[in-house]
Amino acid sequence: MTSLRLESTADREAPPGRPATTPSSPGLETEPRPGFQGGPFGHALGWLLKRQLKGVPVELVLPGGTRLAVRAGPRVATVFIKDFGVLLRLPFNSEVAFGEAFEAGRIEVHGDLVGLLEAVFRQQLARRALGGRPSTPTPQRSHGLRSARRNIHHHYDLGNGFYRLWLDKELLYTCAYYPSPDDDLDTAQIAKMEHVCRKLRLQPGERVVEAGCGWGALALYMARRYGVTVRAFNISVEQIRWARERARRESLDDRVEFVDDDYRNIRGPFDVFVSIGMLEHVGPPNYRVLGEVIHRGLPEASGRGLIHFIGRNRPAPPSAWTDRRLFPGSYPPALAEMIESVLEPRDFSVLDVENLRLHYARTLRHWHERFEASVDKVAAMFDERFVRAWRLYLTGSQAAFRSGGLQLFQVVFARGCDQQVPWTRIGPTFMTEDAPALHGTA
Repeated sequence: MTSLRLESTADREAPPGRPATTPSSPGLETEPRPGFQGGPFGHALGWLLKRQLKGVPVELVLPGGTRLAVRAGPRVATVFIKDFGVLLRLPFNSEVAFGEAFEAGRIEVHGDLVGLLEAVFRQQLARRALGGRPSTPTPQRSHGLRSARRNIHHHYDLGNGFYRLWLDKELLYTCAYYPSPDDDLDTAQIAKMEHVCRKLRLQPGERVVEAGCGWGALALYMARRYGVTVRAFNISVEQIRWARERARRESLDDRVEFVDDDYRNIRGPFDVFVSIGMLEHVGPPNYRVLGEVIHRGLPEASGRGLIHFIGRNRPAPPSAWTDRRLFPGSYPPALAEMIESVLEPRDFSVLDVENLRLHYARTLRHWHERFEASVDKVAAMFDERFVRAWRLYLTGSQAAFRSGGLQLFQVVFARGCDQQVPWTRIGPTFMTEDAPALHGTA
């Protein structure tokens, strides 16, 4: 289990009385095989697993009923390994084996699933830090035009009804921003959109391009509140249909155009570029392409942008289980990977970097709570296996942000020669070096 990386989104264990379990996947039978449970060999595998989990406050229950406490003292959870086939795989391919068995109901976790995963992730990060050298990212899936659309369809086109059960009223499926820790999800998502707009210093009449617009909430917010025009690109069929209908309902379709197309086909000119939660789907081989798209659209002497993305402190392979089951083709890059390949080649200046890691952990907690409140409806839409897979995805993602395995970066940038940049980090004015005077408001 030392390679367990369930990195991407929630907060507590399953509700009282409900084991924190989930569905199956190719190559792993849904039902455990009766009979042979491994004997002495099974016990040896259990002890190997215990040694790999050294320091994690968990108890393991092996298929024959043997209990192994990994660490003395209070534990966050008990893991029930229900058959020998799962036990045989766990020490050697822990991430995929755990994820598939959890989906299939062949592993059950009683207790705090988020706390368990967070402890495992912290242990892995500590070991990685002792190693000193960053991990080498594994080869990525193709991110060509056809494969990109297929990857997005796999995750985002599950039906708007599913996402409406547990997202906020605006249907924002990215990190919220909590000015106060007591804010609810709906308030925090509105605050996130305002936070982004103020960083971009939007002015009435400006032309904005948004790459990867989800269900369209930010594009409509920018047009409605700041008086800009927006071209918003997306390749999710369900999302783009919803966004267009909403724009018509709110009489904003004359100021917001939702384009069913890939970011690589964006053409300028535009004054502002913004991308919220899309970079994770671009893939490192296409980072320079994204930089070129931004470069050719922004004015030569001005223009600015913001890229908001899930990342890491240093390069690491993506989660194999998440890539296979939930988010094909996703890759959260290190901050340096993005800056070196997207911004530096075209001489963009980085103006501000903010890390909202704990804001995403809280967002995921709220998503998970809402998901569990609607779990019977989700099961009716899909099946129990789907429920367990998404439970693991949401809790694993939250644990990854809580442990520091994942980060959430917002990077603001502008042309290197642009003089009309913020004079101070906080405050409504921005000035030029030549003539310190008010040019606009944030």
